[in-house]
Amino acid sequence: MSTAAKPEADQTIHLKFDDNRLLPTLFGEHDRNLARIEQQLDVSLSSRGNRLKIVGSDGWAAAAARAAIGALYERLKQGLEVGPADVDAAIRLAADAEQGGNSVDLAAFAGGDLTLKTRKRTVSPRSPKQAAYLRAMQDYDMVFGLGPAGTGKTYLAVACAVSMLIEGRVDRIILSRPAVEAGERLGFLPGDMRDKIDPYLRPLYDALYDMLPNDQVIKRLDSGEIEIAPLAFMRGRTLANAFIIVDEAQNTTPMQMKMMLTRLGEHARMVVTGDMTQIDLPQGATSGLREALNILEGVKGIGFVHFSDADVVRHPLVTRIVRAYDQADSATAPSGETGTRR
Repeated sequence: MSTAAKPEADQTIHLKFDDNRLLPTLFGEHDRNLARIEQQLDVSLSSRGNRLKIVGSDGWAAAAARAAIGALYERLKQGLEVGPADVDAAIRLAADAEQGGNSVDLAAFAGGDLTLKTRKRTVSPRSPKQAAYLRAMQDYDMVFGLGPAGTGKTYLAVACAVSMLIEGRVDRIILSRPAVEAGERLGFLPGDMRDKIDPYLRPLYDALYDMLPNDQVIKRLDSGEIEIAPLAFMRGRTLANAFIIVDEAQNTTPMQMKMMLTRLGEHARMVVTGDMTQIDLPQGATSGLREALNILEGVKGIGFVHFSDADVVRHPLVTRIVRAYDQADSATAPSGETGTRR
């Protein structure tokens, strides 16, 4: 792909692509990908053959469109998929880069060192914070991923764990979360203990099946190579050569959180995810995640990544829902306090 014009001084940019076979996928059916870029960046795109003309209301918009299209084109050249969510991600990352953000994030999205390969799909960062999160999981033995629903905290952690397992960098994956909603009511659920606790661990299973073929998930679960268990089952163990994910950690008690964090053994990594606005503990109980964040801040070897509603990568409506709830919480919380949804 070649480029003409200087985006700093000109609102019009001309692109020329060297592989026409990729253009139908790049542009999308009935040019829907181009329409998505036009709508979100307020630019005009017109194609003719292997050429594309970008006209922006200002140089920044045109440059962002060029960067987004270039990143999507590079993904296709490397054999990666391009769908509506990928187009949105390219726009988000390109806009951040053009506004003084990190252009490395856009390169990572296009197939750089932050791209994770699993048996069923290739996972790339779809926001600047996701790129920071993936980078932290590479650089630190313990990472806290914090923020609202839809930001990819659990999904990316599972993707990183599966990728490392496939590469032989860890021997097993351990996925855990508190079954706090069940409490004493486990006995009312049908089946044995595994049947009773599985509903609370279902999101972890869903992420696994998105990364690995069904037969491999079942085989690895049966062999113990992948273990999914409530957090309470971790007491007394030392977890070595493993990738450990503690999900929904806002629902741990301080004692549970300390117990889990101290399970880390040799050559192990741990990712702790949570959303402090979704605490389901009894009224007045202290969240172990909240306490851990206060105690561990500044401890060497631990990475912290804080997501916001701007990082939500699900349906656009999810972002608006999160913001609406946050505004409602802020309006009803006592002065100096942050509202907590239960």
